[in-house]
Amino acid sequence: MRDTRESRLLLVLLVVIAFALITVDIRGGEDSPMDRPRQAAQSLFGPVENAVSGVVDPVGNAIDAVRDSRGRSSTISRLERENETLKERLGSSDITRNRAAELDKMLKTAGAGQYTIKGAQVIAIGAAQGFSWTVTIDAGSKDGIARDMTVINGDGLVGRVTTVGPSTSTVLLANDPDFTVGTRLEGSMELGFATGQGDQPMRVQLLNGKAQVRNGDRLVTFGSEAGKPFVAGVPVGKVMGVDPSAGNLTKTIEVQPFVGFTRLDIVGVVVVGPRTDPRDSVLPPRPTPSPKPTPKPKPKPSTTVTDTATPGLDPTPTG
Repeated sequence: MRDTRESRLLLVLLVVIAFALITVDIRGGEDSPMDRPRQAAQSLFGPVENAVSGVVDPVGNAIDAVRDSRGRSSTISRLERENETLKERLGSSDITRNRAAELDKMLKTAGAGQYTIKGAQVIAIGAAQGFSWTVTIDAGSKDGIARDMTVINGDGLVGRVTTVGPSTSTVLLANDPDFTVGTRLEGSMELGFATGQGDQPMRVQLLNGKAQVRNGDRLVTFGSEAGKPFVAGVPVGKVMGVDPSAGNLTKTIEVQPFVGFTRLDIVGVVVVGPRTDPRDSVLPPRPTPSPKPTPKPKPKPSTTVTDTATPGLDPTPTG
Protein backbone atom coordinates (compact mmCIF):
# COMPACT_ATOMS: atom_id res chain seq x y z
CA MET A 1 0.00 0.00 0.00
CA ARG A 2 1.27 3.42 -0.93
CA ASP A 3 1.69 6.03 1.75
CA THR A 4 -1.08 8.41 0.62
CA ARG A 5 -3.58 10.61 2.38
CA GLU A 6 -6.41 8.07 1.80
CA SER A 7 -4.34 5.24 3.29
CA ARG A 8 -3.55 7.26 6.37
CA LEU A 9 -7.25 8.06 6.88
CA LEU A 10 -8.11 4.38 6.49
CA LEU A 11 -5.49 3.41 9.10
CA VAL A 12 -6.86 5.97 11.56
CA LEU A 13 -10.40 4.69 10.94
CA LEU A 14 -9.40 1.09 11.61
CA VAL A 15 -7.66 2.08 14.84
CA VAL A 16 -10.79 3.95 16.02
CA ILE A 17 -13.01 0.94 15.18
CA ALA A 18 -10.59 -1.37 17.06
CA PHE A 19 -10.71 0.77 20.21
CA ALA A 20 -14.53 0.91 19.95
CA LEU A 21 -14.79 -2.88 19.73
CA ILE A 22 -12.42 -3.29 22.67
CA THR A 23 -14.57 -0.89 24.74
CA VAL A 24 -17.79 -2.76 23.87
CA ASP A 25 -16.12 -6.11 24.70
CA ILE A 26 -14.90 -4.92 28.10
CA ARG A 27 -18.23 -3.36 29.09
CA GLY A 28 -20.17 -6.41 27.98
CA GLY A 29 -18.30 -8.78 30.33
CA GLU A 30 -19.33 -12.40 29.92
CA ASP A 31 -22.33 -11.36 27.70
CA SER A 32 -20.11 -9.40 25.35
CA PRO A 33 -21.39 -9.38 21.73
CA MET A 34 -17.75 -10.02 20.71
CA ASP A 35 -17.64 -13.39 22.47
CA ARG A 36 -19.04 -15.42 19.55
CA PRO A 37 -16.78 -13.82 16.92
CA ARG A 38 -13.81 -14.43 19.26
CA GLN A 39 -14.71 -18.14 19.62
CA ALA A 40 -15.10 -18.43 15.86
CA ALA A 41 -11.71 -16.86 15.36
CA GLN A 42 -10.22 -19.19 17.96
CA SER A 43 -11.69 -22.20 16.17
CA LEU A 44 -10.32 -20.92 12.89
CA PHE A 45 -6.84 -19.87 13.96
CA GLY A 46 -6.32 -22.39 16.85
CA PRO A 47 -4.94 -25.22 14.67
CA VAL A 48 -2.69 -22.77 12.90
CA GLU A 49 -1.44 -21.49 16.25
CA ASN A 50 -0.76 -25.02 17.47
CA ALA A 51 1.12 -25.84 14.29
CA VAL A 52 3.18 -22.70 14.56
CA SER A 53 3.76 -23.45 18.24
CA GLY A 54 4.98 -26.95 17.33
CA VAL A 55 7.47 -25.41 14.95
CA VAL A 56 8.53 -22.64 17.29
CA ASP A 57 8.74 -24.78 20.49
CA PRO A 58 12.01 -26.53 19.53
CA VAL A 59 13.53 -23.13 18.97
CA GLY A 60 12.21 -21.95 22.32
CA ASN A 61 13.39 -25.14 23.95
CA ALA A 62 16.78 -24.66 22.37
CA ILE A 63 16.91 -21.15 23.74
CA ASP A 64 15.87 -22.45 27.17
CA ALA A 65 18.46 -25.20 26.85
CA VAL A 66 21.10 -22.62 26.10
CA ARG A 67 20.00 -20.67 29.13
CA ASP A 68 19.94 -23.81 31.28
CA SER A 69 23.25 -24.95 29.81
CA ARG A 70 24.91 -22.11 31.63
CA GLY A 71 23.89 -23.70 34.90
CA ARG A 72 24.85 -27.18 33.71
CA SER A 73 28.14 -25.87 32.35
CA SER A 74 28.80 -24.26 35.71
CA THR A 75 28.04 -27.58 37.44
CA ILE A 76 30.30 -29.49 35.05
CA SER A 77 33.08 -26.96 35.55
CA ARG A 78 32.69 -27.26 39.32
CA LEU A 79 32.81 -31.06 39.15
CA GLU A 80 35.87 -30.91 36.92
CA ARG A 81 37.60 -28.60 39.40
CA GLU A 82 36.71 -30.93 42.27
CA ASN A 83 38.03 -33.88 40.26
CA GLU A 84 41.31 -32.11 39.58
CA THR A 85 41.57 -31.17 43.25
CA LEU A 86 40.98 -34.79 44.22
CA LYS A 87 43.66 -35.94 41.78
CA GLU A 88 46.08 -33.38 43.21
CA ARG A 89 45.33 -34.58 46.74
CA LEU A 90 45.87 -38.19 45.73
CA GLY A 91 49.09 -37.24 43.96
CA SER A 92 50.25 -35.15 46.87
CA SER A 93 49.52 -37.99 49.27
CA ASP A 94 51.73 -40.29 47.16
CA ILE A 95 54.45 -37.64 47.17
CA THR A 96 54.04 -37.24 50.92
CA ARG A 97 54.40 -40.98 51.46
CA ASN A 98 57.49 -41.10 49.25
CA ARG A 99 59.06 -38.17 51.06
CA ALA A 100 58.26 -39.69 54.43
CA ALA A 101 59.96 -42.91 53.34
CA GLU A 102 63.01 -40.98 52.07
CA LEU A 103 63.21 -38.99 55.29
CA ASP A 104 62.95 -42.13 57.41
CA LYS A 105 65.71 -43.82 55.40
CA MET A 106 67.93 -40.73 55.66
CA LEU A 107 67.45 -40.49 59.42
CA LYS A 108 68.48 -44.13 59.77
CA THR A 109 71.63 -43.46 57.72
CA ALA A 110 72.42 -40.40 59.81
CA GLY A 111 71.85 -42.35 62.99
CA ALA A 112 74.16 -45.17 61.88
CA GLY A 113 76.93 -42.67 61.12
CA GLN A 114 76.19 -40.42 64.12
CA TYR A 115 75.76 -37.44 61.81
CA THR A 116 73.83 -34.39 62.91
CA ILE A 117 71.95 -33.28 59.81
CA LYS A 118 69.73 -30.45 58.64
CA GLY A 119 66.98 -31.66 56.33
CA ALA A 120 66.37 -29.80 53.07
CA GLN A 121 64.50 -30.18 49.80
CA VAL A 122 65.88 -29.86 46.28
CA ILE A 123 64.14 -26.90 44.64
CA ALA A 124 66.23 -26.34 41.48
CA ILE A 125 68.65 -28.13 39.18
CA GLY A 126 71.78 -26.63 37.65
CA ALA A 127 73.75 -23.56 38.57
CA ALA A 128 72.93 -20.06 37.42
CA GLN A 129 76.34 -19.58 35.83
CA GLY A 130 75.96 -22.54 33.46
CA PHE A 131 75.15 -26.22 33.24
CA SER A 132 76.81 -28.47 35.76
CA TRP A 133 75.80 -31.27 38.07
CA THR A 134 74.48 -29.06 40.86
CA VAL A 135 71.22 -28.61 42.72
CA THR A 136 69.79 -25.84 44.88
CA ILE A 137 68.30 -26.68 48.27
CA ASP A 138 65.94 -24.65 50.45
CA ALA A 139 68.31 -24.25 53.40
CA GLY A 140 70.98 -21.60 53.90
CA SER A 141 73.00 -19.68 56.44
CA LYS A 142 69.87 -18.94 58.50
CA ASP A 143 69.55 -22.70 58.97
CA GLY A 144 73.17 -23.19 60.05
CA ILE A 145 74.42 -24.27 56.60
CA ALA A 146 77.99 -23.36 55.69
CA ARG A 147 80.26 -23.97 52.73
CA ASP A 148 82.05 -27.35 52.41
CA MET A 149 79.50 -29.33 54.34
CA THR A 150 78.73 -32.91 53.32
CA VAL A 151 75.31 -33.60 51.79
CA ILE A 152 73.74 -37.05 52.05
CA ASN A 153 70.44 -38.83 51.61
CA GLY A 154 69.20 -42.24 52.65
CA ASP A 155 71.33 -43.98 50.00
CA GLY A 156 74.66 -42.28 50.62
CA LEU A 157 76.83 -39.41 49.38
CA VAL A 158 75.02 -36.69 47.42
CA GLY A 159 77.73 -34.01 47.27
CA ARG A 160 79.05 -30.98 49.12
CA VAL A 161 77.85 -27.43 49.68
CA THR A 162 79.67 -24.89 47.47
CA THR A 163 77.63 -21.69 47.76
CA VAL A 164 75.47 -20.49 50.65
CA GLY A 165 72.81 -17.79 50.71
CA PRO A 166 70.52 -16.71 53.53
CA SER A 167 67.80 -19.26 52.70
CA THR A 168 69.22 -21.40 49.87
CA SER A 169 72.45 -23.23 49.06
CA THR A 170 74.09 -24.79 46.01
CA VAL A 171 75.30 -28.39 46.19
CA LEU A 172 77.92 -29.81 43.83
CA LEU A 173 76.85 -33.38 43.15
CA ALA A 174 79.25 -36.28 43.51
CA ASN A 175 78.93 -37.22 39.83
CA ASP A 176 80.18 -33.83 38.61
CA PRO A 177 83.55 -34.05 36.77
CA ASP A 178 84.93 -31.41 39.15
CA PHE A 179 84.01 -33.49 42.18
CA THR A 180 86.68 -35.55 43.98
CA VAL A 181 86.38 -37.38 47.29
CA GLY A 182 88.69 -39.68 49.24
CA THR A 183 87.35 -43.22 49.57
CA ARG A 184 87.98 -46.32 51.64
CA LEU A 185 87.31 -49.84 50.33
CA GLU A 186 85.08 -51.98 52.49
CA GLY A 187 86.89 -54.71 54.38
CA SER A 188 90.44 -54.15 53.13
CA MET A 189 90.33 -50.40 53.97
CA GLU A 190 92.28 -49.61 50.78
CA LEU A 191 92.33 -45.86 50.09
CA GLY A 192 91.62 -44.09 46.84
CA PHE A 193 90.16 -41.00 45.20
CA ALA A 194 86.79 -41.02 43.42
CA THR A 195 85.97 -38.59 40.59
CA GLY A 196 82.56 -37.95 39.04
CA GLN A 197 81.85 -38.63 35.37
CA GLY A 198 78.36 -37.24 34.86
CA ASP A 199 75.91 -39.98 33.96
CA GLN A 200 78.74 -42.54 33.78
CA PRO A 201 80.10 -44.55 36.75
CA MET A 202 82.61 -42.80 38.99
CA ARG A 203 86.31 -43.55 38.51
CA VAL A 204 88.33 -44.44 41.59
CA GLN A 205 92.13 -44.48 41.71
CA LEU A 206 93.25 -46.89 44.43
CA LEU A 207 96.64 -46.00 45.89
CA ASN A 208 97.64 -49.65 46.07
CA GLY A 209 98.04 -51.06 42.57
CA LYS A 210 98.04 -54.60 43.94
CA ALA A 211 94.88 -54.22 45.99
CA GLN A 212 92.47 -57.15 45.66
CA VAL A 213 89.18 -55.83 44.29
CA ARG A 214 86.08 -57.71 43.21
CA ASN A 215 82.85 -56.62 41.58
CA GLY A 216 80.32 -55.75 44.23
CA ASP A 217 82.88 -54.43 46.73
CA ARG A 218 81.63 -51.22 48.34
CA LEU A 219 83.28 -47.92 49.17
CA VAL A 220 82.70 -45.22 51.79
CA THR A 221 84.14 -41.74 52.24
CA PHE A 222 87.55 -41.58 53.89
CA GLY A 223 86.78 -38.27 55.56
CA SER A 224 88.49 -34.88 55.76
CA GLU A 225 90.14 -32.95 58.55
CA ALA A 226 87.48 -31.56 60.88
CA GLY A 227 84.86 -33.24 58.67
CA LYS A 228 85.05 -30.64 55.89
CA PRO A 229 84.28 -31.00 53.13
CA PHE A 230 83.56 -34.68 53.82
CA VAL A 231 82.71 -36.62 56.92
CA ALA A 232 83.88 -40.23 57.14
CA GLY A 233 81.87 -43.37 56.53
CA VAL A 234 79.27 -42.12 54.04
CA PRO A 235 78.42 -44.84 51.46
CA VAL A 236 79.70 -43.91 47.99
CA GLY A 237 79.00 -46.85 45.67
CA LYS A 238 79.92 -50.37 44.63
CA VAL A 239 82.58 -51.68 42.24
CA MET A 240 81.41 -52.48 38.73
CA GLY A 241 84.72 -53.32 37.11
CA VAL A 242 88.52 -52.98 37.18
CA ASP A 243 90.48 -51.19 34.47
CA PRO A 244 92.99 -53.77 33.18
CA SER A 245 95.13 -51.11 31.46
CA ALA A 246 96.14 -49.45 34.72
CA GLY A 247 99.77 -49.54 35.81
CA ASN A 248 101.22 -51.30 38.84
CA LEU A 249 101.51 -48.21 41.00
CA THR A 250 97.76 -47.55 41.14
CA LYS A 251 94.59 -49.40 40.20
CA THR A 252 91.59 -47.79 38.52
CA ILE A 253 88.12 -49.13 39.19
CA GLU A 254 84.64 -48.12 38.09
CA VAL A 255 82.11 -47.51 40.83
CA GLN A 256 78.35 -47.23 40.49
CA PRO A 257 77.11 -44.56 42.96
CA PHE A 258 74.43 -45.57 45.44
CA VAL A 259 72.62 -42.25 44.94
CA GLY A 260 70.35 -41.63 41.96
CA PHE A 261 71.34 -38.04 41.14
CA THR A 262 68.43 -37.50 38.74
CA ARG A 263 65.87 -38.44 41.41
CA LEU A 264 66.94 -36.23 44.30
CA ASP A 265 64.25 -34.74 46.52
CA ILE A 266 64.93 -34.87 50.27
CA VAL A 267 68.56 -34.47 51.37
CA GLY A 268 70.41 -33.83 54.61
CA VAL A 269 73.32 -31.47 55.22
CA VAL A 270 75.74 -32.78 57.85
CA VAL A 271 76.18 -29.84 60.22
CA VAL A 272 78.06 -31.88 62.85
CA GLY A 273 80.21 -34.89 61.99
CA PRO A 274 80.70 -38.07 64.02
CA ARG A 275 83.07 -38.16 66.97
CA THR A 276 84.67 -41.38 65.71
CA ASP A 277 85.08 -42.79 62.21
CA PRO A 278 82.10 -45.10 61.59
CA ARG A 279 84.15 -47.02 58.99
CA ASP A 280 81.78 -49.49 57.28
CA SER A 281 78.97 -49.36 59.83
CA VAL A 282 76.81 -47.03 57.71
CA LEU A 283 76.77 -49.49 54.81
CA PRO A 284 73.58 -51.56 54.76
CA PRO A 285 73.95 -55.26 55.54
CA ARG A 286 74.72 -57.37 52.53
CA PRO A 287 71.75 -59.41 51.37
CA THR A 288 72.12 -62.99 52.45
CA PRO A 289 71.60 -65.43 49.59
CA SER A 290 68.59 -67.61 50.09
CA PRO A 291 69.65 -71.20 50.79
CA LYS A 292 69.11 -73.59 47.94
CA PRO A 293 66.65 -76.34 48.76
CA THR A 294 68.37 -79.65 49.42
CA PRO A 295 67.10 -82.25 46.97
CA LYS A 296 65.44 -85.17 48.65
CA PRO A 297 67.27 -88.51 48.12
CA LYS A 298 65.52 -90.85 45.78
CA PRO A 299 64.12 -93.87 47.59
CA LYS A 300 66.03 -97.12 46.97
CA PRO A 301 64.08 -99.96 45.39
CA SER A 302 62.97 -102.44 48.06
CA THR A 303 64.28 -106.05 47.86
CA THR A 304 62.05 -108.96 48.98
CA VAL A 305 63.47 -112.39 50.02
CA THR A 306 61.18 -115.31 49.27
CA ASP A 307 61.48 -118.47 51.36
CA THR A 308 60.98 -121.47 49.05
CA ALA A 309 61.39 -124.16 51.76
CA THR A 310 58.59 -126.66 52.19
CA PRO A 311 56.66 -126.06 55.39
CA GLY A 312 57.27 -128.68 58.08
CA LEU A 313 60.62 -129.85 56.65
CA ASP A 314 64.02 -129.01 58.05
CA PRO A 315 66.07 -127.42 55.28
CA THR A 316 69.31 -128.42 57.00
CA PRO A 317 70.82 -131.45 55.26
CA THR A 318 71.56 -134.52 57.44
CA GLY A 319 74.83 -136.46 57.44
